[in-house]
Amino acid sequence: MTPIERKRLQKLDDLILDASMEELHKIQEIDYQTQMDGLSLYDVYIDSSSLINNPIKKSFRES
Repeated sequence: MTPIERKRLQKLDDLILDASMEELHKIQEIDYQTQMDGLSLYDVYIDSSSLINNPIKKSFRES
């Protein structure tokens, strides 16, 4: 694992630890969807720089 990947994982861990109940539900929904695609939330988060700088405050299913 690269230092950048470790830093991103730490950001995700911090995001989850500091999340409100509403944010945790949204994270859970995203995690469920990634698992249905055969991936893990951590794998998707590490590979997506767009998620790194955007807190999970909106449902990913918004129109």
